[in-house]
Amino acid sequence: MKIEEILNITNGSLIVGNQESQCNNFFKDTREKEIGDTYIGIKGEKFDGSKLWREALDRGASTVIVENIEFKKQQVKDLQGKNIIKVPNTLLALSEIAKYKRKQYLKNLKVIGITGSVGKTSTKDIIYSVLKQKYKTFKTYGNNNNLIGLPFQILNLKEQEMAILEMGMNHVGEIKKLSQIAQPDISVITNIGTSHIGNLGSRENILSAKLEILEGMKKKVLVINNDNDLLHDYYKKNRNVKIYTYGIHNDSEIMARNIEIEDDFSQFTYYSQNDKQIKVKVPVVGIHFIYNALCAVTIGKYFGLNDEEIVKGIEEFELTKKRMDIVKLKNDVIIINDSYNASLESMQASLQYLGGLKNRRKIAVLGDMLELGDYSKELHEKVGKEVVKNNINILVCCGENSKYIIKSAKESMKENNIYYFDTNDEIEKFIKQISKTGDAILFKASNGMKFFEIVDNLLKEC
Repeated sequence: MKIEEILNITNGSLIVGNQESQCNNFFKDTREKEIGDTYIGIKGEKFDGSKLWREALDRGASTVIVENIEFKKQQVKDLQGKNIIKVPNTLLALSEIAKYKRKQYLKNLKVIGITGSVGKTSTKDIIYSVLKQKYKTFKTYGNNNNLIGLPFQILNLKEQEMAILEMGMNHVGEIKKLSQIAQPDISVITNIGTSHIGNLGSRENILSAKLEILEGMKKKVLVINNDNDLLHDYYKKNRNVKIYTYGIHNDSEIMARNIEIEDDFSQFTYYSQNDKQIKVKVPVVGIHFIYNALCAVTIGKYFGLNDEEIVKGIEEFELTKKRMDIVKLKNDVIIINDSYNASLESMQASLQYLGGLKNRRKIAVLGDMLELGDYSKELHEKVGKEVVKNNINILVCCGENSKYIIKSAKESMKENNIYYFDTNDEIEKFIKQISKTGDAILFKASNGMKFFEIVDNLLKEC
């Protein structure tokens, strides 16, 4: 992409430089080990990235894009050989440049958009593992699923044939903008739950916000979890969108049968086009990963993979760290690190897995689920009922809202098996004191609770 194109797209001005110069690799963090040739200064809550333009050039960037920076004549004279672009708004410029690249330079790229209340990242991971069996495939790395991260993912795509792009949101309108940038060829909605319900007010509003993913699509093609109540209703009532379904309970195009959940893996069968039963082994445990695998089967078939390629991709699937990351210690203690985020639905799934483990004492270390607003008390109390329902032996909590988990669980659990601590350090000390051979210990909370630090410390000592 030439500087001249960027100037036209962004309504920017070239302070110094050559309009014929090219921009190939974009970055926003001058601390990154590998930087690109083009730095975009994004304004954050704590700092203004535009002010780091000099540092970016010193690190090796040939072009910087900034806002609200005044350049003196002597500075401009000293910057000969470099390119300085000044735009009205760098965040808006980032979106427009990414949108332009997708439209002009990535016409042959197939984009799979993924959104949903829970399961976006794990679904992305398993679809990636399947599609890479046949295509040069890219997936969103890290948590780059917002209006800053996603455009940078697109800007640094090169020769890939497939891109699986995760789209997250906190408020209405965000998915629409992401979809208009990514322009998906097919989109996945994993489910509609309660994440961010404090901002959106109801699950119905969350559904509407997730359906904004259609806004950037030329052809409206959706893949949905047909067992989710709101998505199932949408499927039954909607005829304007081509919808592919997967599920376990409601009649769907791809369905899991003969489900088995073991300590170390899950497996199921599905019917291929010639009515042959295909057996699939998922290298992680839990019913929610079977749903993810069903979604990957659906996407794989849509893009022409055969059953052997699909099964191989699922069997080789690796989960992004901190999401149901399961480690077995020397003393046969299982640590289940699911500390990256939390909602009612993901709490239910994690507790169901923990409760299904055989011949182990089950310890659940649970913290606050954030961004639930007025629904916080009700949803935390529901988690307490899930603790009881799954026969958890010991409940450990931290966080103000987690007190509602304890209050609800106390109705049926023995009080001497329930513990509350004010800090993560106290939890760490307690777990070290009580853990014994054969225990299974789940750590689950929103990322802001930093339970991953507890897990990291425990693993360092083992």
